[in-house]
Amino acid sequence: MSTAGAEALTLDIASLDLEANGVAHHEGKVVFVRGALPGERVRATLVRRKPRFDVAQTIEVLRESPSRVAPRCPHFGVCGGCSMQHLEAGAQMAVKQRALEDQLWHIGRLRPGVVLRALSGPAWEYRYRARLSVRHVPKKGGVLVGFHERGSSYVADMRECRVLPRRVSDLLLPLRELVGALSLRERLPQIEVAVGEGDGSHDDPGALAIALVLRVLAAPSAADRAALLAFAARERVELWLQPGGPDSIALLCTCDGAPAAGDDASRLAYRLPEFGITMPFRPTDFTQVNHPVNAVLVSRAVRLLDPQPGERVADLFCGLGNFSLPLATRAGEVVGIEGSETLTRRAQHNAALNGLAARTDFRSANLFEEGAPRLRALGRFDRVLIDPPREGALEVAKALAAGPARPHRVVYVSCNPATLARDAAILVHQGGFALKAAGAINMFPHTSHVESIAVFEPPSAP
Repeated sequence: MSTAGAEALTLDIASLDLEANGVAHHEGKVVFVRGALPGERVRATLVRRKPRFDVAQTIEVLRESPSRVAPRCPHFGVCGGCSMQHLEAGAQMAVKQRALEDQLWHIGRLRPGVVLRALSGPAWEYRYRARLSVRHVPKKGGVLVGFHERGSSYVADMRECRVLPRRVSDLLLPLRELVGALSLRERLPQIEVAVGEGDGSHDDPGALAIALVLRVLAAPSAADRAALLAFAARERVELWLQPGGPDSIALLCTCDGAPAAGDDASRLAYRLPEFGITMPFRPTDFTQVNHPVNAVLVSRAVRLLDPQPGERVADLFCGLGNFSLPLATRAGEVVGIEGSETLTRRAQHNAALNGLAARTDFRSANLFEEGAPRLRALGRFDRVLIDPPREGALEVAKALAAGPARPHRVVYVSCNPATLARDAAILVHQGGFALKAAGAINMFPHTSHVESIAVFEPPSAP
């Protein structure tokens, strides 16, 4: 509904929802208020009416929260990439910790024995992965490259981004010009960004390695290819083309604009310094968005799982081996299970690269469907780490709860507190595990995304 002529409401904001909307009540109905913070009194206009709730937009803050700060990005409020830039960083973390505890209680009827100190890292220029939409919009002067507008399918008119590394932010306008000059500009809907710390082989080993994956629905012409190679050389970026699914990507050129003979020329990698591990990856492989926080998260997960020499450890949903390889530096054997055969092969490659092939065993299996049979076939594990996607690990939780041989400890890394709470309820209420500890991780500052970690032990754990 349009806000034109809409009556302004005066609302007192009681709390914040997971999308960073203020929560108020008006005439017996919940109102979600965009741009408002807890403790504030605001004037707002209704933008949407639903049977059970309304949505409003703040037009004036009458009483300001002490946690309110000035957003650093000029596109905040329009761009949908961030939702919390107006909230002080410590308050953001408190919101996420409370969201985790609320989900554990309301869904799982659980409270952790210990609330872990929240993990956080850089609040700006942290986003080493991004999916940018591309649209040719003649009415707006040509090509737009950026995130979607908040609550919309339109591409925001972004000229900078404060959560992307500066070098990537500086590419937004040059990318507009590049795509606008291509013959396939109407057939290039997306650019995926992946940033690495480099593989150490470049003249400047500390320089970031930046890869751009162009989703192309038509083959580039000879003139297009020449323009792409020149862009790569000028901007010092790798360019990849993706004509189909994620596995169809191929390296077009290295960061000096030289045509690539193969994908091995890529410099993308990240490091886990505490464990002496380097992890090469392809730009469409799953890696954590925030490399500094990932390094701290891996360290905490290994400490909490506490594998001992000679013990057998499972890393479920292991991906590239982000947790498997650090665990293998402490345990006797680590078995990594991953649904993607491509990622399984890459985990094996990374284990060999880091001298850990003899202590790791990677296998492909669909843990969403065959959790119990697969785990039984693998034998007993002393400790288990679980790091599933947003869908959680329902079948794995059921298998661990059913036993009969329970591990000494389970560490569950989650990107969705609701599915963590669901799976935790199964482990505790059906399997007899205790929820020893849990805490939030600020992997995505200024967004509503909640990452977390939880520790479970069976009653007989030593």
